Amino acid sequence: MKQSMLVLLAALIFYSLTLSETQDRLVSGVVTDAVNGQVLVGVDIQVVGSQKSGVTNQKGHYELRLEPQEGVLIFSYAGYISKRIEVGNKKDLNVQLTQKSGENENVANESEVGDQILLHHTSVRKVRGSTTGVYHGIPTPYAPPGWNTEDYDFIEENNFVSTMDQATSTFSIDVDRASYSNMRRFILQGSAPPPDAIRIEEMINYFDYSYPQPLSDHPVVMYTEVGMCPWQPEHQLLHIGLQSEKLALENLPAANLVFLLDVSGSMYAENKLPLLISSFRLLVGELRPQDHVSIVTYAGSSAVVLEGKSGRYKTEIIGVLEELQAGGSTAGAGGILSAYAIAKKYFIEGGNNRVILATDGDFNVGVSSDGDLVRLIERERESGVFLSVLGFGMGNYKDNKMQKLADHGNGNHNYIDNLTEAKKVFVNEFGGSLFTVAKDVKIQIEFNPAKVAGYRLVGYENRKLENRDFTDDKKDAGELGMGHTMTALYEIIPAGIESHWLTVSDKRYTNTTTETEVSFGDELAYLKLRYKDPDGSASKLMSQPVKAIVDQKSQSENYKWASAVAGFGMLLRDSEFKQHATLENMLLLAQGSKGKDTFGYRTEFIHLMKVYQKIKDQLPSSEEASNK
Repeated sequence: MKQSMLVLLAALIFYSLTLSETQDRLVSGVVTDAVNGQVLVGVDIQVVGSQKSGVTNQKGHYELRLEPQEGVLIFSYAGYISKRIEVGNKKDLNVQLTQKSGENENVANESEVGDQILLHHTSVRKVRGSTTGVYHGIPTPYAPPGWNTEDYDFIEENNFVSTMDQATSTFSIDVDRASYSNMRRFILQGSAPPPDAIRIEEMINYFDYSYPQPLSDHPVVMYTEVGMCPWQPEHQLLHIGLQSEKLALENLPAANLVFLLDVSGSMYAENKLPLLISSFRLLVGELRPQDHVSIVTYAGSSAVVLEGKSGRYKTEIIGVLEELQAGGSTAGAGGILSAYAIAKKYFIEGGNNRVILATDGDFNVGVSSDGDLVRLIERERESGVFLSVLGFGMGNYKDNKMQKLADHGNGNHNYIDNLTEAKKVFVNEFGGSLFTVAKDVKIQIEFNPAKVAGYRLVGYENRKLENRDFTDDKKDAGELGMGHTMTALYEIIPAGIESHWLTVSDKRYTNTTTETEVSFGDELAYLKLRYKDPDGSASKLMSQPVKAIVDQKSQSENYKWASAVAGFGMLLRDSEFKQHATLENMLLLAQGSKGKDTFGYRTEFIHLMKVYQKIKDQLPSSEEASNK
């Protein structure tokens, strides 16, 4: 009997030990500033070796349920040094983060720990073998066959155009930033982004630039600069910048916002609905009493869960958000109709009336084709309600669908891959993201054939317009938010430079450029811009000449930084136009033009370039790939 009791006791002890090793455990704590002790809201917490993540709430508190094998956490916050902590057996884990004071301070103590590269808001492991291969020591998360159904429209890059054939170029502005954060997501997962996920204009415009403020009656000012092209010294770059007026928060018009939130089953993942809720909490924190919020959700059908609530009732609005759960199919069109109906019901004359759509773009019930959705959005935009589109998640992310909705809905498109990006959109750039100062903004430039043999617009492939569209006020174009900058680059082949990019046919009646050279000898081009007031229907014209001055010593940080980003974008696309661009020379250009980096975005970009270099070193060359 005694021996039986001992055996039973031993079995119970063994069972309890085994159970403790296999049970989940809850780890929680508060994240604060290491110097002043202030709680940090929105700190991103990544579980190493897992897709699991969390964020701190308004009190700096977090909770994470960890599997037995999940023992390392990374705490990251914009402007702070990321910290990597081994949890061990701790259940209470308070964390202090230190603000950055230099470019290389990215992870506490070291910028690289073993084989694991730690960057900004998540972890990246060195890739071994291929972009879908095995990380050092940790296999890539398993994805079932057919799981990755992400969609990107094919991009046919702009080619060089001869000024003798066509001296005028016209395009709509674009201040979307989705492509940049989506690119970051791929690189931080250890893979090269698909070429068609890279829209170079969105990468350039992810960053703000130091342009002069408008001083005239126009809400926008134009800026130009000409210099040597970094990836082809025989060519030049024309840098065009726009800066819209900045207004104090208290002077912004009242906002009528409708949150249109996808709560379908495809939004179940941590980086979808849970991140969406945390993101919109940040936006609610920025609302004023004069602002009003409605919330429309959609899954198999749409539902209005909050109507016309003043921004002073933040707790109530957040409470509605936190009750949301994912499930069901995706009737996006029904949600769009409901959201616009609510926006029109609470329409504010002279105010900011906007629907904010948050989704992975996977519509599958009712109107769901791209064409039908575009026509639906085009009808609704006539109401004077603007549209912002926020993309979430991975695997079934429909980038192409969301691009079309934003482009045709007087809107903008951002991709939210983490809470730091949500803070950028909803807090740091609150006015620019949600308050429009100029709509239907178009740019037209006429090049002087005496100075320019040919030109190429870098990016903006889906924003090109016919030249006749410039004066057509019925033609839709992009919007410019309060305090926003917009940047575009033209690569120029100077007159007299022979180039294989240009094939000019002999024309019997083509005039020589002698008269042009005499009359406009110091002009490279003539720049024109049209825009409408947010509630206007007639466009206004601005114009100015571009001087043909190239001074290598006076190129600004704006010029150099935009050039570095464009060059990196061409390398990511493996563009035929990259010419002499390399990761090394684009990295040097970026490092030398980082300038003032208040929020750390440019520092992060430089680190992304370095991580991509590590990824690229593991990829087979084009020649090797073709031989397989």
